[in-house]
Amino acid sequence: MTALLGVELGGRRVLVAGGGPVAARRVQSMRVAGADVVVVAPQLCEELAELVEDRVVRWRCGEVHESDVDKAWLVHTATGDRAVDAQVAAWAEARRVFCVNAGAADAGTARTPATTQVGDVLVGVVSTGPADPGRSRAVRDHLAATLRAGGADLRGRRGRSDADRSGGRRQGRVVLVGGGPGDVELLTLRGRRALAEADVVVTDRLGPRDVLAELHPDVEVVEVGKTPGHHPVPQHEIEQILVEHAQRGRTVVRLKGGDPFVFGRGGEEVLACREAGVPVEVVPGVSSAMSVPALAGIPLTHRGVTTAFHVLSGHEGLTASARETLLDGATLVVLMGVSMLPAMVADALAAGVDPDLPVAIVENGATPRQRVTRAPLRDVVARAADVGVRAPAVIVLGRVAAEGLLDG
Repeated sequence: MTALLGVELGGRRVLVAGGGPVAARRVQSMRVAGADVVVVAPQLCEELAELVEDRVVRWRCGEVHESDVDKAWLVHTATGDRAVDAQVAAWAEARRVFCVNAGAADAGTARTPATTQVGDVLVGVVSTGPADPGRSRAVRDHLAATLRAGGADLRGRRGRSDADRSGGRRQGRVVLVGGGPGDVELLTLRGRRALAEADVVVTDRLGPRDVLAELHPDVEVVEVGKTPGHHPVPQHEIEQILVEHAQRGRTVVRLKGGDPFVFGRGGEEVLACREAGVPVEVVPGVSSAMSVPALAGIPLTHRGVTTAFHVLSGHEGLTASARETLLDGATLVVLMGVSMLPAMVADALAAGVDPDLPVAIVENGATPRQRVTRAPLRDVVARAADVGVRAPAVIVLGRVAAEGLLDG
């Protein structure tokens, strides 16, 4: 019966008998583990020769001898000659040194699993009966896909309380995750994995809310969502929540709609964490500025129409650069601009922007409630009032917003 065993190879000698491509693959994985690799072979393939030249591994040119096994912690045979591999395996067994026999896996005392690493979790798959590397790889790939999609609870267990058994404090951290415009399927794989590792999730009202139902019941969810004109949890308190949970040794995910660095105040939260000495990571998200128009069939750039676009926060009103964008024929994308729409339209018309310029307003993008309202610049305010446009919405001004642009 074969049993899986994690072996620490850092700084320990591994003998690799053979200099071909199979040996090269094994050497690469052993070097990642920090092993002291010695290759014994009459000649080397190009990949191994480069590693030797870079002094990543050591090479003894010649046939493998029994004495080569003496100081090894692990032996891997890959000579391509079954008889030689069997002899090396016998020498290793006589010295009680584990040996992976590439020539006949069943005859060795160890097997190399098909592995995949997701974050700090390493998963290995190996057959307990006759060696079946194809099946092991297939199972590994399925597990890897599940883990990368956040399909397993990846939270650390040791040290879940403030102190672990050694008396030390678990290192907490913060991960800012861009959740995209709202559809869970537009959340990145890295973002899903971060959520699977989270002890605490600090979330907005926008973004992929449905993913919260997939979290383990033990995960603490902190709601800090803002609505127009109503900010129940001020930004400085949000930053304090992130820092305090991380300082208690927890993995904290700050789940945001869109991308953390596109009007998401992610930069402020990164600075707050760094000032407090808390490790922080940013997982980019699918920005609403680009994805919501795309979901509504509006390209921000289109050959023969425009080759540039400008993204504006509606809170700023129509800035000088935004006016120039419209006058130059580029696309203007406005986030959080519903309440400022009348003022922006008035400014644009006063600046000489074409009154017939197409405008599209996409409400609740990437959700079943998505709705697109179109009108020329001169009429868009009245049209928006007639249909009752409400936030959240993305406003697109430019020729790309014309209805039927992509038809035919």
